[in-house]
Amino acid sequence: MSNPEHSTLPGGLQDRRQKWLAILARAERTAIEARLSAQGPLPAHRRLRGPETGLVMVQGRAGGSGAPFNLGEMTVTRCTVHNEGGRIGHAYIAGRDPRKAELVASLDAALQDPEEGPALEQAVILPLAAALAAADADLHAKAEATRVDFFTLATMRS
Repeated sequence: MSNPEHSTLPGGLQDRRQKWLAILARAERTAIEARLSAQGPLPAHRRLRGPETGLVMVQGRAGGSGAPFNLGEMTVTRCTVHNEGGRIGHAYIAGRDPRKAELVASLDAALQDPEEGPALEQAVILPLAAALAAADADLHAKAEATRVDFFTLATMRS
């Protein structure tokens, strides 16, 4: 189990894993590989499952809180690996990229190591999270620029 004093993401191991897996699932494979290139190789691993591609049903909710409905199917690729340190890593990613799924699973296993994990979080996860946040902020700013304020129409009718 990882020592929380040495972690870079807040929370216990389960919370941190959820965060780094979410970041890795959203990041581009090339961005992950670029961040890892300066770190050296990940521990050797063997595949336990996959990578294999399949479909999952995506559900939506009317208004975000209404009754759930089936929105449609989405392609996902999953992979599970066991590294030489004895840790098991999992990955579920959107799309059909078996290399990314295996890379994410291998990173998940390596990030669980209490010795090497914090350095990987600093070098890979936090920069990817910052890049994703910047991309989200840019998208939000572009969408905000197109917003129409209907308040002026309401005051014109008075």
